[in-house]
Amino acid sequence: MTATLEETGEEALQRPPAEVRHADELAALRAADDDPRPPGWQLSLRAARRFIVGDERAGVSRKFVGNVSLVERALVTLATNRGLMLVGEPGTAKSLLSELIAAAVSGSSALTVQGGAATTEDQIKYSWNYALLVSEGPSARSLVPAPMLRGMAEGRIVRFEEITRCPLEVQDCLLSLLSDRVITIPELDGPQGLVFARQGFNVIATANTRDRGVNEMSAALKRRFNFETVLPIADFDTELGLVEAEAAALLRQSGVEPPPRRDVLEVLVGTFRELRGTAAQGERMSTVMSTAEAVSVAHAVGVRAWFLRGEPGSAADVVACLAGTAAKDSPEDLARLRRFLAQEAPRRSGPQWQALHEARHLLAD
Repeated sequence: MTATLEETGEEALQRPPAEVRHADELAALRAADDDPRPPGWQLSLRAARRFIVGDERAGVSRKFVGNVSLVERALVTLATNRGLMLVGEPGTAKSLLSELIAAAVSGSSALTVQGGAATTEDQIKYSWNYALLVSEGPSARSLVPAPMLRGMAEGRIVRFEEITRCPLEVQDCLLSLLSDRVITIPELDGPQGLVFARQGFNVIATANTRDRGVNEMSAALKRRFNFETVLPIADFDTELGLVEAEAAALLRQSGVEPPPRRDVLEVLVGTFRELRGTAAQGERMSTVMSTAEAVSVAHAVGVRAWFLRGEPGSAADVVACLAGTAAKDSPEDLARLRRFLAQEAPRRSGPQWQALHEARHLLAD
């Protein structure tokens, strides 16, 4: 039996949804929100923007580190009833942004379709309780709504993750939903056979640029979305601050007492940025050295050092944890990483860079 959120408590969840993590901020924003709201929205566009990009004067934390104008364009797109497509390299916080937008606009980010090769139309629109279907025949009682039908009936945002990983025929089941705003259920007669979208319904889809060739979207489906590209964080200090904050939060959840050392994180983030730069110059890594991956490594570094030695992580721990991220299954990537540690790291100034170079033998084979 699955425990509810009220029974377990937020602290027992590994990752509560955005509307739970930031419930106090959402409630405060709704209470003070006197601006006009698009139909079906729980917050005005300006309040939704403040929730996502932060407002120190209002006590609202910054949750998405990125271009504010991108957030504004995304919200405007949804307010005009166009679907929103977020594209970019893996690990650039597309899913986080879609979650935050859904929480701000609809008060819930839970209506989510996870795209993949095995995703079916039933998982997107609706399916049936076959025991009831056999005993009673098609009826509203035997219908099992999927996220898209629920989103339309309730007037909420639906998130469609990794849409280009779905087969083309599955993707194209969205065509009529996004144009006519209706789901037809041919098994049901009369008004029950049509579910019309209520105000507030829309779709936020995400796609990784590296997966675009898997199942490229049809031109007809593309026309129903506005595309926004989420880029990697350009500024070193901004990326460092984000990695530090996210890693510290993850370490606390893992029972690690000391926060990550900033000088070690500087080396970690610098390494990721250098390897991204190398990729941009033509020696492309098969693995994306994203900010999300840097957070994952920083988390692993802190866990390794604390639970094995009872101390904060070091540059040697960074080397030990890098291989699983930077060279998942590619010998070429591992060779590039080895060259960086042997040739580039000693050219950087600072004791942690030197320690990174001296610990290169810890890199897993």
